[in-house]
Amino acid sequence: MEVLLLVLDLIGTFVFALSGATAGVRRRLDLFGVLVLSFAAANSGGVVRDLLIGAVPPAAISDWRYLAVATAAGLITFYRAALIERLRNPVRVFDAAGLALFAVAGAHKALAFGLEPVMAAVLGMLTGIGGGIARDLLLAEVPLVLRAELYALAALAGAAVVVAGSLLQVPLPLTLGLGAGLCFGLRLMAIRHGWRLPIARPPGASPQDVPDA
Repeated sequence: MEVLLLVLDLIGTFVFALSGATAGVRRRLDLFGVLVLSFAAANSGGVVRDLLIGAVPPAAISDWRYLAVATAAGLITFYRAALIERLRNPVRVFDAAGLALFAVAGAHKALAFGLEPVMAAVLGMLTGIGGGIARDLLLAEVPLVLRAELYALAALAGAAVVVAGSLLQVPLPLTLGLGAGLCFGLRLMAIRHGWRLPIARPPGASPQDVPDA
């Protein structure tokens, strides 16, 4: 089972690194900047998770494979950006995949370290959204989680499935798959259909005055 969780973590690291590197290429960063952005997007959520539950040093800086995976994704994106861009809206697709994988892996790791179910689900959500927040802040943008269609709620839903499955003693691979599928599906449907929470409007502002995500 530890191997399964490591694989999920590394796949999540790779796809989040792709989203960070793609955003960096679009902003015309140099090679070093793209690699920094890919590593930050890929590992920030996991580092925060590990620090909060006391799993130190965090896996992202104690296991060379995390750096290797993030670097590989950054190099692929930097030198083959046209290939990555063939996917429809690739940053959001990769971001949704990373969100789903990190949310379920984060929730399970929190449970394994003895957190209460509710807080394990919250930590799973924080694990999922951490990479996107780091990516956007480094690019001087308002984080996607604060302005886009359902994002944190999708991560929380996926993490909650893992927690519920643990309480009901459902086989872990099934709950991980269901949780990741729910999170990824919700995120993609939100992107496609514009599902979102109510947006704050300053007094006297019309709906047209509120910027889109």
